[in-house]
Amino acid sequence: MPWKGVTVSEQRQRFLEDYQLNYYSISELAERFSISRKTAHKWINRFKQRGPAGFHEHSRRPHSCPWQTDASIVEELVALRKAHPRWGPRKLLNLMQRRDSERQLPAVSTAAQILSREGLIKPRRRYRRAHPGCPKSVPQGPNDIWAADYKGQFRLKNSEYCFPLTVSDLSSRFLLGVDAHPAISLEKTFGYFTQLFDTFGLPNRIRTDNGVPFASNALARLSQLSVWFIKLGIYPELIEPGKPQQNGVHERMHRTLKQEATIPPASSMRAQQRKFDDFREEFNQVRPHEAIGMKRPAEIYQSSRRAMPKRIETYDYPGHYLVRRVSRAGTIRVFHKQIFISNTLQEDYVGLEEVDDGVYDLFFCFYHIGRYELQTNKIHDIVSKVGLSVKRVDHASRV
Repeated sequence: MPWKGVTVSEQRQRFLEDYQLNYYSISELAERFSISRKTAHKWINRFKQRGPAGFHEHSRRPHSCPWQTDASIVEELVALRKAHPRWGPRKLLNLMQRRDSERQLPAVSTAAQILSREGLIKPRRRYRRAHPGCPKSVPQGPNDIWAADYKGQFRLKNSEYCFPLTVSDLSSRFLLGVDAHPAISLEKTFGYFTQLFDTFGLPNRIRTDNGVPFASNALARLSQLSVWFIKLGIYPELIEPGKPQQNGVHERMHRTLKQEATIPPASSMRAQQRKFDDFREEFNQVRPHEAIGMKRPAEIYQSSRRAMPKRIETYDYPGHYLVRRVSRAGTIRVFHKQIFISNTLQEDYVGLEEVDDGVYDLFFCFYHIGRYELQTNKIHDIVSKVGLSVKRVDHASRV
């Protein structure tokens, strides 16, 4: 057992010193220093070849690297980058290839690493929006919370992909709709939700994940779809990224949908839609659900009393709010200071409620989207390092 504070190099040196005494055999030396005989012979041979310096480790760096980029190519790449500092590695490699089409150039990723190593590429700052956390709301009845998601895509028998858009009521388990789309489409999502709102009315909340088209990386993760929801008086509720269990009721329905309506897949998009329609009919009308006392969802679900409006009226902010119109560039002006809000709110109105001297809560309709500091002219996320919390508003009474 080596003593504390003794390095490996010191142990090897002691081993070689004991070996020179010719008092111990190789086996005894190996046992005394807790090493194998093979290791003992290795260090003895190295000592005979290199002398007292033989107990040091050799460099493990390879003598050659066959796939290493040629130095002349590196020099040319660096020179081109300095001549064109705004050109990326793909453009630089294309220019080099035109100069000499015969030579083998490195991959784009390798060229980017070379430029980064030379200090010619500055890493981009990736900004991730804060998240309000796990949804705490519990459905109090039909149409209180709807869940929506694009179930994972799958390939049909004709080799086309199908992306099912699913919407369900979390209280009654009623499957409001399953629509087969050839791709994730904002336009088709708008159209299908319009159809559902016309048929079943408006819910209080819609719970989704953070993917397109339900959310974005804009302020408060607002997307064009969630902005539309807010204008209709619907609170867009997001689960935390990477935690589908927070929308577990809807995900459990997806499991049943996959087993009964996608395996095996249909031969075309139209045929797959018929399978989805048959599944929805059975899921709502025939299949008993343990979570609702072995009842059928259709026995519990009732359409919403809030009908889809024919025209969306302008939101009426309280009188003490500062109301500002978002420009086409996504900015507003507050006390002669201009600040960017979001491109998703172009030509809409936002309200600022003063909560402290020079500190304002920023709202889009009833939805709290950030906190604005006049002195620094910055907007902080609704959940920031200082622990700001989401301000809950009874929006149903203000729509």
